[in-house]
Amino acid sequence: MNQSYQGVPLKRLLIIVLSCLQPIVYTTSAQDLENATPLLTSHCADCHNAVSHEGGLDLSSLSHDLTDPGILARWVRIHDRISNGEMPPADANTMTENQRARLLSTLTTTITRAHDSGKGTVLRRLNRREYENTMNDLFGTNLQLQELLPEDGRSHGFDTIGEALSISAVQMQRYLEAAEAVIDAAIVSTIAKPQNTTTSSSYADTRGGENFLGKNWLQLDDGAVVFFRQWGYPTGMLRETNVRTAGRYRIRVNGYAYQSDVPVTFSISGTTFQRGVEQPNWGYYSMPVGNDSSVHTVEIETWIESNYMVRIEPWGIDDAYEIKNKGIENYRGPGLAIKSIEVEGPLIDEWPLRGHKLLFDGLDRQEVMPRNPRDRERSYYKPTFALMLNDAGPQVTSALKRVATAAFRRDVNDAEVKPFVELFLAQQEDGISAEEAYRAAVVAIFCSPDFLFLKEPARQLNDHQLASRLSYALTRTSPDTELSAAADQQRLCNDPAALRIHASRFMQSTHFDRFVTDFTDSWLNLREIEFTNPDKALFPEFDEYLQHSMVQETRAFLKEIVTRDLPVTSIVKSDFAMLNERLAEHYGIVDVDGPQLRVVPLPEHAVRGGFLTQGAVLKVSANGNHTSPVVRGVFVMERILGQKVPPPPPGVPGVEPDIRGATTLRELLDKHRNVDSCRSCHQMIDPPGFALESFDPVGLYRDRFRSLGEGERVVRRINGNNVRYKLGPPVDATGALPDGRTFDSYVQFRELLASDPHRLAKAFVTTFLTFSTGREMGFSDRAEIERITSSTASVNYGIRSLILASVDSSIFRRK
Repeated sequence: MNQSYQGVPLKRLLIIVLSCLQPIVYTTSAQDLENATPLLTSHCADCHNAVSHEGGLDLSSLSHDLTDPGILARWVRIHDRISNGEMPPADANTMTENQRARLLSTLTTTITRAHDSGKGTVLRRLNRREYENTMNDLFGTNLQLQELLPEDGRSHGFDTIGEALSISAVQMQRYLEAAEAVIDAAIVSTIAKPQNTTTSSSYADTRGGENFLGKNWLQLDDGAVVFFRQWGYPTGMLRETNVRTAGRYRIRVNGYAYQSDVPVTFSISGTTFQRGVEQPNWGYYSMPVGNDSSVHTVEIETWIESNYMVRIEPWGIDDAYEIKNKGIENYRGPGLAIKSIEVEGPLIDEWPLRGHKLLFDGLDRQEVMPRNPRDRERSYYKPTFALMLNDAGPQVTSALKRVATAAFRRDVNDAEVKPFVELFLAQQEDGISAEEAYRAAVVAIFCSPDFLFLKEPARQLNDHQLASRLSYALTRTSPDTELSAAADQQRLCNDPAALRIHASRFMQSTHFDRFVTDFTDSWLNLREIEFTNPDKALFPEFDEYLQHSMVQETRAFLKEIVTRDLPVTSIVKSDFAMLNERLAEHYGIVDVDGPQLRVVPLPEHAVRGGFLTQGAVLKVSANGNHTSPVVRGVFVMERILGQKVPPPPPGVPGVEPDIRGATTLRELLDKHRNVDSCRSCHQMIDPPGFALESFDPVGLYRDRFRSLGEGERVVRRINGNNVRYKLGPPVDATGALPDGRTFDSYVQFRELLASDPHRLAKAFVTTFLTFSTGREMGFSDRAEIERITSSTASVNYGIRSLILASVDSSIFRRK
């Protein structure tokens, strides 16, 4: 960090930021629930009193103070159980329909008023990904800023909820460092635009390659080097592709599939000698069949950090047993022949860079000549620049207003930029150079509350606040020029169609991929895809390429159903899947070739279709080696059906799988459900979990569990090795829903879910609004969510239509 603006500026920033974080206190008058008390007492107190208090509920001691969130939640639970017919239970129900209606009316009015008076998005900080996107988009950089910042808090799986996104002195220090890093990367260090160069390298000529030729690699007469192994040493790292300057590059892999009738799949990734840093995978590609006279080129464009090299790894061609026995020269299996790898770049579209222009347009920044002018001709020479300011105040004020307008996502006036100008002047008085003082003021802007927070002080959002909410919802960054112009002209609040128009435009933009990634990370918990590592002995089919494909499958599926505005039932049931060859092979689907995902039609009664049978969803809802009907049941209830599941009562132990494979978890749960305090919830969450027992932790369909202990021996080879797992007890995927409907298989269960599209749509709308507004939906939002959902019934609750209706709702337009 530059020492010239440590200390005092940071202290000033902390005072500014923390002063904006005073707790927001909502007041509401105490709601009178006395009208409901006689009915509740006469029909419910026999079971819910100080002695019996079934389900942990004692009506005689339950407070009426609905300003307490915990008490409010209890009353909401009472309302819902009465509304659903769970209270009073059928075998003890003496309440008439008229009494039930009066009671629900009283509860609805009272709870709605209480919740509405206290709801509102708490002052919400940008989360790490939003911060990274915004900074990189404003400055034209591509820095991995998330790793510089502390982990974001989460609420109900979302890292966009204001209440969970706290801030601290440590975080402010990290923001200061991150802002400096971005400014360093954005400011050009040379006058001339860096030259675009192309280097061509070969594995045959790589340093140390002679140690592997004839042993691990096969060199052909045309100079191509063939890889037969997909794992192990040596890796496919090519030292000569090392990039000295970070930037966007074009990579060309020249080669062909060798001794193969079909194309060979391979990955292109980046690697470095540094430890503990990201090793980016730039994707999987297909190399066509060829020979020395028919060489093919696979070309990609990607960002490469400095000191990273290209690494090539084939997939699906490894037969370690045959290679070891016959030797590399006599092996006749398929391989990947690489003649050369070209790296072209850096590819620079504009010069100076976007961030440099943002900072210095209108300012006179000149190169400071060295003492010896001939030094400029040296290869090691790095120019030094300085700001030449005749009248610093007005010039810096104008420049900082431009920067602050971009940072704050709205126009700023002289009074708002004054503290940053004063910081610049104070730094200069301390003897700091004009450029360093200016940088300090810019860093302060990007550490200020107006940048770090989505400030929404009024209940009804204004145009610029709406623009920010929409942009961060669907593109995960600050508003673009077109949306900002609409906000400047006050069209977003006054034109009912404006938000829908811009939302539709965003859903067709490349930045919508960011929404797809972040939304699936939160909604379907894909962010935890790497949290478990399946045991290779139990699941030898699992590999890195499969996991990569699983994640891409789920994200591509969401994008597909949004783009085509497919019915909400597609969430659980679809007539297509997004597959590549690796996924199709894993799922047992034929005639899918190559690593590219594409729409693959499914037969009418196929077990695949929808999110719940996708490998990524099945993996994150398991623990790596075993599945739990409870975990998956809660996943379905909360994330797909939108019904919260209360936590288990205190003191009740969890249900652990029998790792020997002798007893199924279903058998253990049968005993667990005999506990009175557990029965009602397990009647709700176990059936979806039982249905999903048809799928193992890596997404394979199964009729029997796998085990490393007891079970039937399996004769099978994978990647040239005998499998070690055994077949355990049969899977029982039958069950009964709380309403009495039964199913004998996952496919039948899926039909039951799809039979209620309105419920699926309400759950999706609730999830989207929670993600996009930064607050959890509550009781008083139910009527508007019902209206949003019903408005799309005529288009079969299309996913895109649900998003557009949500964006145009009063919930989205208000704090």
